[in-house]
Amino acid sequence: MKFINYLESISGIAIYPLISMLLFIGVFGLALWQVFRQSRESIQEQKNLPLQ
Repeated sequence: MKFINYLESISGIAIYPLISMLLFIGVFGLALWQVFRQSRESIQEQKNLPLQ
């Protein structure tokens, strides 16, 4: 028996890919929001940290 047959036999299995996609988009969106919200001064400060 193939793996796909096991998945088809589970009721309500279609919701799990949807939940994982929404979680991925949420985390990725939050990370992008944090990057674009960050000020230029803090980026320069973090860029110079290894040199100090």
